[in-house]
Amino acid sequence: MSRQTRLPAYWFDDAPVPLHARLLSGLYRRLVALRRNLFDRGVLKRHRAGVPVVVVGNLSVGGTGKTPLTIAIVQRLREAGWNPGVASRGYGRDDESRALWVEKGTPAAAGGDEPVLIAMRTGAPVRVDRDRVAAARALVEAGCDVVVCDDGLQHYRLRRDVEIEVIDGLRRYGNGQLLPAGPLREPVERGAQCDFRVVNLGMADIAGSGDAGFGEWPLRLVAGSAQPLRGGRTLPLDAFGGHRVHAVAGIGNPQRFFDMLRGYGIGVVPHAFPDHHRYAAGDFSFGSELPILMTEKDAVKCAAFADDWYYSVPVAAQLPEAFWAGLLEKVAKSRREAGRGGREAQ
Repeated sequence: MSRQTRLPAYWFDDAPVPLHARLLSGLYRRLVALRRNLFDRGVLKRHRAGVPVVVVGNLSVGGTGKTPLTIAIVQRLREAGWNPGVASRGYGRDDESRALWVEKGTPAAAGGDEPVLIAMRTGAPVRVDRDRVAAARALVEAGCDVVVCDDGLQHYRLRRDVEIEVIDGLRRYGNGQLLPAGPLREPVERGAQCDFRVVNLGMADIAGSGDAGFGEWPLRLVAGSAQPLRGGRTLPLDAFGGHRVHAVAGIGNPQRFFDMLRGYGIGVVPHAFPDHHRYAAGDFSFGSELPILMTEKDAVKCAAFADDWYYSVPVAAQLPEAFWAGLLEKVAKSRREAGRGGREAQ
């Protein structure tokens, strides 16, 4: 069963790209280049937040693993003595025109599913605002000494000190073409300008999920437990081995989640929904009473109507220690340079 919005077949396979898509893609390319040039020449202004800014983003449409990486970055920064805050647009929330502080109890419809998940997992201040500059400055005023942007690689108004591109290890850049002929928001070459290029290779114990290339950092997602949405004892995923479950995923690449569960010997009945899908109880009328396992991002939208059959499967981003050492050094260097008077006028 799949209710997921289908992406154009030609984005990720060898199907021919329609003429209208190629023509529009050429126009889009020129507009992207013009906008970037205006920022580079100073016609459009970039603004500093006053503290180091780390942007986690991607070039392609769809999920690549940005949110688990953002959570891990916030946790590592805090361990290193920083007080991080997270800026996000809060895609899919009821009123995207209104800035909002997001806490772990904020409804996903108000704060956005990803910001609510980040707030729940990290306890860090999270500010959602279409204007990333305003969001970053609000975090600084609240006492944060480093800002992490969940998405926003193309939001050039906010000057950033560290850029991290996240790449799907299986899909990569698809056919390598810009929207709408392909899945890219910016040309592939843009990735070379980022400080770190992270390749999401999926679950740590699942093979065949692509490889990291030269100059790329491998990211693995680690899972192993299932948490009841209504509270109670956490179960190891092994406990579901040999049994059938309904697996629910409304993320950019649901197949990763289904494959991960199958890696534990679980009999998966897959239910893929569109990314950022807003769930209702009726979405779970599957016709059979089986445990329902879902991603954390889905779980934050289902707590209101969940019963004892609903479980969330948390994941953690795992990267080489050398990546963390390099990231922390770049953030510290940004603060040192600002302290020596390198900060530009805001």
